[in-house]
Amino acid sequence: MTLTMTDSRRLTGPNLLLDRAGAILEVEIGEFAADKVIAAWQRHARRLLDTVEWNEEKTAVRTFPGGASLAFTAPIDALYAATEVNEAAWQAAVADVQGEELEEEEASVVARLQGFIDKERRPALLRLRAAADEHDVSFLVDDDVVSVGLGTGSQSWPVDEAPDPETVDWEAVHDIPVVLVTGTNGKSTTVRLLARLCKEAGKTPGLTSTDFIKVGDEIIEAGDFSGPGGARTLLRHPNVDVALLEVARGGMLRRGLPVERAVAALVTNVAEDHLGEYGIETLDDLSWAKLVVNRAVREGGLLVLNADDPVLTQRAEHLTTELCWFSIEAENPFVQAHRQADKRACFVRNDTVVFADENGEEALLPVSEIPITLNGAARHNIANSLGAVSLAKILGLDSTTIANGLRAFRNDPSDNPGRTNFFEIDGAQVLVDFAHNPHGIAALIDTVSRIPAKRRLVTLGQAGDRSDEDIRNLARAAWQAAPDCVVLMDLPGYERGRAEGEVPGILRDELLQLGADADAILRTDSCLDAVQAALDWAAPGDLLLLLVLTQREGVFALLEEARGVESAGRRAQP
Repeated sequence: MTLTMTDSRRLTGPNLLLDRAGAILEVEIGEFAADKVIAAWQRHARRLLDTVEWNEEKTAVRTFPGGASLAFTAPIDALYAATEVNEAAWQAAVADVQGEELEEEEASVVARLQGFIDKERRPALLRLRAAADEHDVSFLVDDDVVSVGLGTGSQSWPVDEAPDPETVDWEAVHDIPVVLVTGTNGKSTTVRLLARLCKEAGKTPGLTSTDFIKVGDEIIEAGDFSGPGGARTLLRHPNVDVALLEVARGGMLRRGLPVERAVAALVTNVAEDHLGEYGIETLDDLSWAKLVVNRAVREGGLLVLNADDPVLTQRAEHLTTELCWFSIEAENPFVQAHRQADKRACFVRNDTVVFADENGEEALLPVSEIPITLNGAARHNIANSLGAVSLAKILGLDSTTIANGLRAFRNDPSDNPGRTNFFEIDGAQVLVDFAHNPHGIAALIDTVSRIPAKRRLVTLGQAGDRSDEDIRNLARAAWQAAPDCVVLMDLPGYERGRAEGEVPGILRDELLQLGADADAILRTDSCLDAVQAALDWAAPGDLLLLLVLTQREGVFALLEEARGVESAGRRAQP
């Protein structure tokens, strides 16, 4: 097996390996001695960095089975050129390890790299960045736009027209509070709920998520904007006075964090999902990828963590940032330790949400008064609520405002589309959710297990970029609901290298091995068809768990039509 470079990319913000922007390679090492390969790369990377006069830049390495990530910091005005430098260092390292001669002479390599750097270099950007640092405000740059300040205090220019810092009205430039939310599940619900709490406080919140960019009540753009590009779009919006950013694992690994400074960050949980990408092979790897958000938390800020998540509690001892723990159990030992030290914690005691800090404890409201908890049945949404309360307190919201916001946020498609949305249709209860991994499905099954039903049905599908074992784990998770019927579905456009029908075939095989009756497994060609099949099967007293991964607008329209005009405005409760 040869040494292979599988990816070369820019890192535009703090990331898993570096505390600021740079360039990274993903490489396959195979049977070669990893220490020898890495030493060769480090030697050539350092030589080239010094040659192009990037003497202060730092290298970083992360190894994983069969491969490594090789990175170094670089000037923000030469990140594309930095990838060329990194690739040249890798080529030289490969030649060393394999005892080969490089085809290109050293002087030619250096001249070529210097040409890339000179072509990309923008000294005006560096001067503006230095001025932003001097005035203690944020600096954002991408291929088209450069800006200083955030939200209501931001000013932007085309990237090729960066102004002389002395011409900028720095008195008008300021930052706004920024909060980062990540985790395997619950990110979207948490930022949406927190936005509702901020709105209750009279603020104009801006949020990014996997579904849209939203400012106040207006959806600015629909789509998956949980990466750095969506964050920058929001952070430059002149109406936003508090920014709530859903930060997905993929964006952090591909490009890094969208900002270098935040007042707080939250990690909802860590569970197996998307393993095998960017060298993230284990749950331990994934936990550190999620905790990259901690790099942005400024001095005096807080990192909010789920005390009921065993992975996060294990990582806590390695963190130096001030923590705020939340738990659905008042007796959680991490919560108790914080209470004894007069540190921040949020928890449930006697079915009441309680927030505690150095000033003591304060009961906010009963869990039963928070609609998205479904009278306490949806324990995962109790956890999401506690996380949102913790962040709201860090943002300075008062308890009455927080309680009113929690009461006002509904489990319907208008407030929280695709997350634990309930309908009642012809006597059957219908729960719609976007859950797409075993951890998320397990949380939903815990919820529906608390809701009485004559029969239960689950719809099930998955994108093709998961392993066979991951797909089988999805079926195993769904089987815990003890369904009387399972509707399998293809997801057209999401085959991602698999043949049509291959994923439903794997799900069906696993369900049969688990003991499902073949006649109780239905097969459909799309998410919308699966929902229609579920409605056709349903009878009064049944409960349908519809895992809607695609065609959500069509699904909601179908459910509203099925519910009928008379009940279209009625919100069902379990």
